[in-house]
Amino acid sequence: MWNSLRVGWFLALRQLRRSNPWTTLLTVFIMTLTLINLVAVSGILVGLIEGSSRAYRQQYSGDVLIQNLEANAHIERARNITEAAESLPGFRSLSGRYIAGATLEANYSDGRRLDEGADKASVQLTGIDPEAEQDVTSLFDKLIAGRALQPGDSGNMVIGKGFLEEYTRGIPGFDTLENVRPGSRVFLTLGDIQREYTVVGIVSSKIEAVDFRAFIPEAELRGLTGRTSYDMDEIAIDLEPGYTAEEARDRLKDLGFDRHARIETWEQSQGSFFRDIKTTFNLLGSVIGAIGLMVASITIFIVIFINAVTRQRYIGILKSIGVEGRAITISYVFLSIFYGIVGGLIGVAIVYGALEPYIAANPIDFPFSDGILAAPVNETALRFGLLMLATALAGYIPAMMITRRPALNSLLGR
Repeated sequence: MWNSLRVGWFLALRQLRRSNPWTTLLTVFIMTLTLINLVAVSGILVGLIEGSSRAYRQQYSGDVLIQNLEANAHIERARNITEAAESLPGFRSLSGRYIAGATLEANYSDGRRLDEGADKASVQLTGIDPEAEQDVTSLFDKLIAGRALQPGDSGNMVIGKGFLEEYTRGIPGFDTLENVRPGSRVFLTLGDIQREYTVVGIVSSKIEAVDFRAFIPEAELRGLTGRTSYDMDEIAIDLEPGYTAEEARDRLKDLGFDRHARIETWEQSQGSFFRDIKTTFNLLGSVIGAIGLMVASITIFIVIFINAVTRQRYIGILKSIGVEGRAITISYVFLSIFYGIVGGLIGVAIVYGALEPYIAANPIDFPFSDGILAAPVNETALRFGLLMLATALAGYIPAMMITRRPALNSLLGR
């Protein structure tokens, strides 16, 4: 077997040196495209969901999200929780939010407020510390019109685009407001309280929890609701790089705060939706990649088969002088593996050297996500291995078919 491998290696090198360079380049190019197809198609499909998941973390939940228990209206002992959070290893910043259901009306006139046919929409009114919220989620980096909310902005609000007609046309089931832009006046109804506000900014984040909220300073919301305690409804905690959300969550639970609030990492707070969709898209990408892998295998099969057929007499001479058919078959397997390795490595270089960094810097603008290219090294290595296996089999089968013929038939071209 060792001698067959040595002879096969020698014959493969000899064939490669004497082969048509354009045929070699074309075959390598096909292998490159196949590897890119295997990695990029699945990576973009998964990256669509991965981008949305990351945006959820960066623009809404932070690394750890704390919310009220179902049995409680608000987070109990919120002040104690925030103090404990600030002492966590790796703590960077946090934002506490007060939330209340409210109704906004636009394009109204005196005497026509909140009656039938009014231009109104239900929103989650959210009281924030603008500076703290900006530190955690960079909320105001997502402004598409107007300016950021300021700590003392009494009578002003920033609203998400989700309930504005201009940005959500064609979405059924949502009440929207028309002709609302920075400077517009809107009428707020919160329980028995009614008040006018000026819209100073509009944000767009592709995260529903942000796009369907209206933001005012926290002190103003507490005043509107008559809330005297500092029991918040959400606390988003951001950590320094290198510290894990799981460690921070477990530390807060060890202190017993899970009896007063629901403490979750950013992934837990998303539920199973993102994970299930990511699995589905990964499977879909694998199916599409498998089709490309089959096409590449057929290409290698044809290339090796034609090569072997046109060299029948040469193969017959080799067998007549004592070269084993197994060694000749191995030479074609080596040749096909060469095409796969070179093409695959070029494909990997393109994916990690060009595609991934470019898409990371310029995310694909999907309607509900800024898509990225998700290409974990372990999954890419698996797909590279599948490409090598497919090319080896595609080279072995036609070579075996030709070399199994008797030497005399090969010499006579039968």
